[in-house]
Amino acid sequence: MRTKLLVPVFFWICAGPALADIWTFETPSQNIQCSVGEDFNVLSDIICTIINRSDPPALPKPNWCNSDWGHTFSMKERGTVEVHCGETDRSKGGFDRAEYGVTGEFGGFVCHSSKKGLRCSNRDGHGFFLSRARQDVF
Repeated sequence: MRTKLLVPVFFWICAGPALADIWTFETPSQNIQCSVGEDFNVLSDIICTIINRSDPPALPKPNWCNSDWGHTFSMKERGTVEVHCGETDRSKGGFDRAEYGVTGEFGGFVCHSSKKGLRCSNRDGHGFFLSRARQDVF
């Protein structure tokens, strides 16, 4: 069963009257937090952060990165996943809950929350799987 699990927040873009939607959600453990942006005539994007992880990052840390690596992942509704270098926001709460077993479709993405972790993919089949024990990019 597929359920729209997120409640949109609406705001106006300064450049004109285009309406944009932003959804935020987190896993029940509050260890993975995501936001999805969907704008009129623009590719949607998703960014997810895993606050605490126990294994090596999904991709090797580049030499130029002098900050946290392998905690924040993003992608557009078309194209590949990016892993970000930057300080990880470790605050929890304030997001809608994506209960385990729920699949949400929004902005060109499908995300499934399970006790094993969070799996999100885009229209091209690229995506990521995030859990405390494992992170994968595909």
